[in-house]
Amino acid sequence: MQPQAMRGTTILGVRIRGQAALAGDGQVTLGSTIIKHTARKIRRLHGGQVLAGFAGSTADAITLFTKFETKLEEHRGHLERAAVELSRDWRTDRVLRRLDAFLVVMDREASFLLSGAGDVIAPDDGLVAVGSGGPVALAAARALAQHTSLDAPQLATEALRITAGICIYTNDAIVVETI
Repeated sequence: MQPQAMRGTTILGVRIRGQAALAGDGQVTLGSTIIKHTARKIRRLHGGQVLAGFAGSTADAITLFTKFETKLEEHRGHLERAAVELSRDWRTDRVLRRLDAFLVVMDREASFLLSGAGDVIAPDDGLVAVGSGGPVALAAARALAQHTSLDAPQLATEALRITAGICIYTNDAIVVETI
C-alpha cells in the first residue's frame, strides 16, 4: 500500500510597482483530509532581505531552506547566484536530488522558481506561483495586476483568497511577507 500524498500548498510571489510580497496559505492535506489549517510555508532569510516559500514535503523544504540560506551567505546575498548554486547542487547531489519540494525565492529585484530538476526560472511579469493552487493563484494575480492598482501585498492576498474559493487544497489562512 502506497502512502497518501501530502498536498495543500499555494505559494505566490508578487513583484509589482516597486514592491515585493510572498504569500502562502496554511492548509496541509493528507489524502482527502485536512490535517492542518495554519502551516507557515514562508520564511525570511538573509537578515530579512530575501523571502522564500515552499511547496512539497515539509522536511525536504526545511532542508532546502537551510541549504539556500547557506548559499546566500556564501554569495553575500546575491539571490541569482545563490539560486543557481542551490539548483545545481540539488540536481547533482545524490541525497539532495531525492528531495521533493519547490522553492520560490525573491528579493526586491528578482524572483525565481527553483526545482530539483535544475530549474531556475525567473518570471517575465514578476509573478510566480507553485503548489496545488499555483495555477489558479497565478491567473488571479495576473488579472488583478492588469486590472487593479493594488499594491504587492494586497494583490497577493486577494489572489490567494480567490484561489481558496476555487482550489480545495488551499485555504484562507494567508500569510504575507513583504520586502
